[in-house]
Amino acid sequence: MSRYLDMVDHPDHVKKLTMEQLDQLAAEVREELINKLAKTGGHLGPNLGVVELTIAMHRVFSTPKDKFIWDVSHQVYVHKLLTGRKDRFHTIRTTDGLNGFALRTESEHDCYGAGHAGTALSAALGMCAARDQRGSDEQVVCVFGDAALTNGISFEALNNIAGTTKKFIGILNDNEWSIDKNVGAVASYLNKIITNPSYNRMHKGMERFMRKLPKGDLALRLGHKAEEALKGAVSNVSLQHVEGADADGRGGAASSLIFEELGIRYIGPIDGHDLPLLIDTLEFAKSCDHPVVLHVLTKKGKGYEAALQLPEKFHGTGPYDAATGKSPAAKPGTAPAYQDVFGEAMVQLCERDNRVVGITAAMPSGTGLKSLRDRMPQRYYDVGIAEEHAVLFAAGMATMGFHPVVAIYSTFLQRAYDCIIHDVALQDLPVIFCMDRAGLSANDGPTHHGLFDIAYVRCVPNCIAMAPKDEDELVDMMYTATRQNHPVFIRYPRGAGEGVAIKAEPAVLEIGKAEVVRHFGGNGKPKVAFFALGNMQSVAKGAIALLGEQCDCALINPRFIKPIDEAATEYFGRAADVVVTLEDHVLPGGYGSTVMELFAERRVVTPIVRIGWPDQFIEHASSVDYLREKHGLTSNRAAAQVKALLEGGAVAAKKEAAVA
Repeated sequence: MSRYLDMVDHPDHVKKLTMEQLDQLAAEVREELINKLAKTGGHLGPNLGVVELTIAMHRVFSTPKDKFIWDVSHQVYVHKLLTGRKDRFHTIRTTDGLNGFALRTESEHDCYGAGHAGTALSAALGMCAARDQRGSDEQVVCVFGDAALTNGISFEALNNIAGTTKKFIGILNDNEWSIDKNVGAVASYLNKIITNPSYNRMHKGMERFMRKLPKGDLALRLGHKAEEALKGAVSNVSLQHVEGADADGRGGAASSLIFEELGIRYIGPIDGHDLPLLIDTLEFAKSCDHPVVLHVLTKKGKGYEAALQLPEKFHGTGPYDAATGKSPAAKPGTAPAYQDVFGEAMVQLCERDNRVVGITAAMPSGTGLKSLRDRMPQRYYDVGIAEEHAVLFAAGMATMGFHPVVAIYSTFLQRAYDCIIHDVALQDLPVIFCMDRAGLSANDGPTHHGLFDIAYVRCVPNCIAMAPKDEDELVDMMYTATRQNHPVFIRYPRGAGEGVAIKAEPAVLEIGKAEVVRHFGGNGKPKVAFFALGNMQSVAKGAIALLGEQCDCALINPRFIKPIDEAATEYFGRAADVVVTLEDHVLPGGYGSTVMELFAERRVVTPIVRIGWPDQFIEHASSVDYLREKHGLTSNRAAAQVKALLEGGAVAAKKEAAVA
């Protein structure tokens, strides 16, 4: 039996289906998501929640002329299925396959790409302004989540909409979750709107009224009148019924809806899984001659029981059994993930030191701080998707004698760079930044790779920056950081550690002191010094093995990115015939650049081989190993470059340069 999904090769095809057929299409889309993502992994829960909404959008609007902008854009899988990409959907987040986010270079139907929250409202408003400037008539539709409203950029955009354009359609997709359960006053505010009995009673009446109206302009005009009447009634009734209202009627959460106060017409809340109602309401929003926000209530994971029961897991999951929702069992002997080591270490640090607290920006599970939340909730803070606020909040605590640990992915900490410089480093405050996902997040791609943090940290005064070679050293670095009175940054990768045992008592590391893992043997052969930062130790060891008896190799674990061990770096630089730096970071501005700068300053003429990521945005792929092989972050590449230098006369050239 043919599926309706198989017949949809362009969003225009959605417009030809009956309402009954659209309901069947929604069921087929859910089945496709569940079965395909079982093999590749991906953002299942968020996409199951927007199936009807996405179908309704394509029924009412016409991409690529009309523009859809998605906040974060991890919920565009349904959009991809309906815009000519279903034949490639099985490749999503795999090597050379579809990207897991909206991507302008992937399809003309993707007008804006993003993998970070809070960007959509501003970008959509910019598109509206451009449309108004050139006098065209395309519709701009912005889908933003309730979690995105905790992000400051979203409020900056909301403040600017009414004064910029008369045609703007925002869809607030309210599912009460980001990756974890939403926190804070914004979530409470939206919940009060949803649960206000007076509002909901009258809104249901308006829904019934709208359904009975004939189609056409008269219906739209009557719909406008009905909405206005509802707003007036709610404003009056809510004064008496909304919990928290003052005696004179002020202060109730819904007594003056925040969107209305900002000059944006608020419509809703409505059932985000009711296709006919969604379509009618979007048609109504399309006709408005002023900015509107449509508040839709969706269920993250709808249609798949496992995703409903475990919304946190299925926000972004690896492969799973479609029948049960269970993930494959970990291979015996698999080392714990760095994030889990960090989480356990945080609990132990908090037990040792009452000055230590943990702060996350809506990522308790991803960062590992869930352990602290569950066991010592009084020492844990989740500020929502608000990285700038997280850093400033930590700065405030640090002025009061605390050692706040800010756990934010490397790629997300970029968003708070001004706060790092202006509020933490300038005041030399002892805030500890633990940057998970430093290096690659292979399946997610360039929006999530943490490849720029060395460059953006090492130029900032007063900072200490470290990278552990294994999970035991991570714990040592965390403990060391709590003993400092300066900002400290610790970068570590995603995934399993090296499998080393963690000491019962962590050690305090000497600031700026490298570890010599292997010294020169003094056998008279060409000397090669490998400086392997963090998780690049195994690559360096592989290169040393490949060079074998041809070279006398030393291996250094730098530990510190700032300050580097200048004495050890200069010593091995002068002693070696070739120096190799290895880092899981872009080469421009990275650790290798630091070594080159020191060599230039001290007039060390030893040639340097730098192994790191090239000066480009690295694509997504099925594995880190594939991308390292493709871009040359391998033992083979390091050994080959060393051999090429030695065979090209590097030793003789160094001696001549030294004499000169």
